Amino acid sequence: MKTSNFRRIAAAAAVALCAAGADAKVVLPHFVTDSMVVQQQSLWTITGRSSGSRVKVRASWSRHALTAKVMSDGTFSIRLATPKAGGPYTITFDDGDRTTLHDIYSGEVWLCSGQSNMEMPVGGWGKVMNYWHEIMSANHPEVRFLQISKQRSFVPAADTDVNMGGWRTCTPETVENFSSVAYFYAREMARRLSVHVGVIDCTWGGTPAEAWSSYAGVSSVEGFENETGMMADNGFDKDRIKAEYERRVAEWVSMATEGVADSGGKVCLPADGSLPVMPVPGQWESSALPGFNGIVLMQREIDIPAGWAGKPVELHLGAIDDEDVTYFNGTKIAEGSGYNVERTYTVPAELVRGGKALITVRVTDFEGEGGICGSASDLFARQGDSRLPLDGNWAYKVAADFGKLPRRPVSAESASFPTVLYNAMLYPLRQLPIKGVLWYQGCANVGRAAQYGPLFRRLISDWRRLWGNDSLPFYFVQLAAYLKPVQVQPDSEWAALRQAQAGALSLDGTAMVVTTDIGDSTDIHPKNKQEVARRLSLVALRRAYGFSDITDRAPALSSCEIKGSEAVLRFDGDVVTRGEAPRGFIVLTDKGQWAAPEAVKTDARTIRITAGGNIVAVRYNWADYPCGNLFGPTGLPVALFEAGSR
Repeated sequence: MKTSNFRRIAAAAAVALCAAGADAKVVLPHFVTDSMVVQQQSLWTITGRSSGSRVKVRASWSRHALTAKVMSDGTFSIRLATPKAGGPYTITFDDGDRTTLHDIYSGEVWLCSGQSNMEMPVGGWGKVMNYWHEIMSANHPEVRFLQISKQRSFVPAADTDVNMGGWRTCTPETVENFSSVAYFYAREMARRLSVHVGVIDCTWGGTPAEAWSSYAGVSSVEGFENETGMMADNGFDKDRIKAEYERRVAEWVSMATEGVADSGGKVCLPADGSLPVMPVPGQWESSALPGFNGIVLMQREIDIPAGWAGKPVELHLGAIDDEDVTYFNGTKIAEGSGYNVERTYTVPAELVRGGKALITVRVTDFEGEGGICGSASDLFARQGDSRLPLDGNWAYKVAADFGKLPRRPVSAESASFPTVLYNAMLYPLRQLPIKGVLWYQGCANVGRAAQYGPLFRRLISDWRRLWGNDSLPFYFVQLAAYLKPVQVQPDSEWAALRQAQAGALSLDGTAMVVTTDIGDSTDIHPKNKQEVARRLSLVALRRAYGFSDITDRAPALSSCEIKGSEAVLRFDGDVVTRGEAPRGFIVLTDKGQWAAPEAVKTDARTIRITAGGNIVAVRYNWADYPCGNLFGPTGLPVALFEAGSR
């Protein structure tokens, strides 16, 4: 099923739904529609609007109708007890005109939220493992989808927009652009529980945890004072907040670019081979500048044919992440922005002479990946029908390191600004009873692990308060392995973030799915989402539904006894090593150095580690892309850990 077909079907469904309700007086939230699943045996608060004085509500699972009074502002609210799993049912709202919802089932409802690895669709931009087969076989009427539209707000919203016109039954057409983790989870849970399962896709790729947090929650964590102050000082008004952001970011840019901003003079680098080089196209994080955010001058020397002299030349530079200013022989010719925007610039004819020429690009990367990207065929200089390739090694020089500056103000119009997704996409859903939450997020907070720990715990507590359930199940996915494998990497920011995620296990009713064994060193979106969902289903089946015969985690470290150059690690269950000897360990010695030790499994639950000096601390799988080979008997991987003192 092509994406264009999916969109036509979704659009038609939305139009049909709007037309069906055009004459009705009762207006319901966008997430209360035909084909929905309601959480069984719960108390559901339904709100809406009416131009009448009273609204009679009758659910076909009940013998009795309920009546709600319409308030002076035109709103009404009623609490409806839902039955045991079953259906289909109807719900009728009557205020003089009738509005009836059809094909309603009572079953299990799970909220699936986070950033791109939770958003990643079965097809579309995601294309999970075996995606075409998964799409074509997705005929599961017992699985229902609700996808929340991407939107932002500085204040809690009363309603939230949805895609596809509301709840939809699982078909090849509806699954293609729906969260793959949510779908695979719902499919498995419906099979195991023999009930209808509804999953809510409430996601936005690239977003940090603070965007999904309440104002009170963000305010309780250090590091967000600028943003919370900006909101409060400007009365949570979006126009005033935007104006204040623009003032602040202008100050920051002036400070960040001091000494490297264009002053009208020539800008170029030495062309004598004295500078380091990086491959282009490509993200510099994976080559010359891992983890770098800042300003880099990049330069390529080319030979201009004599026949090009005095004629305009097109420069095709691919997509530059995030912003650029481009120079030809030191003279500025253009500038651009947008990490996914192809750059095509024209060198004026009067600047073009035969012989050696320098193309210099000042690349500014604020966050995430940076560099001159795309494919080699996207990079070339052209005059008429003739081309010169621009891919290959480019000389470079770091002009400004943003890591040494105060953090750049977060755009007030971005999905990364604190609270904006909580307010617009999550808060309205509090009216809808759910069984629990599945969460997959963290990449956007890598580098801020110390802040993420308390922020994530507060987020969980706030979401539970939002639903009025202090024990609401909250199950999350630990970040998968990513980036270049390094054996000894004690400063890994990805490992630190994983450890911060694990800190939330101190809260009751939480559980963590480990995925370091199914990551991809070159793809931040690993394709095996089926296994991620399966592991989440194991957790839910055991902890939320009482399947005591299911194993939902690998053994964990129970003790670490360090004596001199030896450490003995004991686990709370049998450990299986994939390979002859245990690996993935690093140790800190009393000389202050981290090293890879020797490790041997002495019995089913014990591993002995020896090092060249006295051991102070032990870590397992502490790397961006760890190589640990410890698993439980059921194949679930042992989570990273650290023991000892530092």
